[in-house]
Amino acid sequence: MFKLLGGLSVYFRYQPVKTDNAVFRLHNVFTTVLLLTCSIIITATQYVGQPIHCITGPGLPNHVVNTFCWITSTFTMPDAFAREVGKEVAHPGVLNEYDSSQDKKYYTYYQWVCFVLFFQAIMCYTPKYLWDAFEGGLLRTIIMGLNIGVCHVEEKDKKKDVIIGYLIRHERRHKLYAFRYWGCELLCLVNIILQLWMMDSFFNGEFLSYGTRVLGYSDVPQEERYDPMIYVFPRVTKCTFHKYGASGSIQTHDSLCILPLNIVNEKTYIFLWFWYIILAVILTLLVIYRLVILFVPSIRPRLLHARARTIPMESAVFISRRTDVGDWWLLYMLARNMDPLIYRELIAELVKRMGEKSGPRA
Repeated sequence: MFKLLGGLSVYFRYQPVKTDNAVFRLHNVFTTVLLLTCSIIITATQYVGQPIHCITGPGLPNHVVNTFCWITSTFTMPDAFAREVGKEVAHPGVLNEYDSSQDKKYYTYYQWVCFVLFFQAIMCYTPKYLWDAFEGGLLRTIIMGLNIGVCHVEEKDKKKDVIIGYLIRHERRHKLYAFRYWGCELLCLVNIILQLWMMDSFFNGEFLSYGTRVLGYSDVPQEERYDPMIYVFPRVTKCTFHKYGASGSIQTHDSLCILPLNIVNEKTYIFLWFWYIILAVILTLLVIYRLVILFVPSIRPRLLHARARTIPMESAVFISRRTDVGDWWLLYMLARNMDPLIYRELIAELVKRMGEKSGPRA
């Protein structure tokens, strides 16, 4: 398991040229690694130790009942969670006497948790995969190593001239580049909302309110409280096993089953609940921020100047008015990756070339 977890470090390799932002990487890299880590831990716990232990009666082999209850399902009685443990019930949710009409809550998810987490990791990595395919190394090609300021003057001037020539020849042709990236950011938000809905369906409508119930657990009076984590991830459940007796009649055996794996599951999903809610809020703010950039052009010069303090505000205003949103975004990303002094020289020369080409525009 440690070797597998160590292999996830490849996702955190340093990128000399960054084509995305920190929030994008939180979704695509950190969340992917988080989900893969949880899946590996749960898988190792599931197969290294016994994921279920059932108390069986005489004449019943333990491994048969354990296997049966694991591959079918176990259950609890919701009415028994609020009863006093040790007097009215043996364990939270476990009631001895019940009739066929009493509600029973079945748990069938625990066999699938490790696979669902792995599938969620793939979903989180998909926007990065798409953006890498769309971007195609364009930014790295344009920068040509100018993210490092130490270079010969002649080499620097040649590279700056090539970059400026490219920007002028391909003026107003990078709108699709920006929209594809912003579309991948929007896909991150859609993915998080979709995964919240999927996890809520996976746990029979118990996940969306899971975190709030855990937070409000301490405010409930002692005589009325029950642990919401035990309600969603019970540690002790019941399982009914039928077999034929010596006379050929059907015998019913009622077993108590301990699910030690749910100790890991409950901690995993309470962390995921908080992380997904935080990530959904951050991504929503990011999408709103992108819409402001798109529909409020007057803010672009300020953002460009804030990103590259070495360039004059007048140059930022001229560049922002002279280019469309795609070219502006490319220049913004260049400012993020290039050496500040080289970028200042690049913008000064670009303003001069654009002014000579068609004059400043109002």
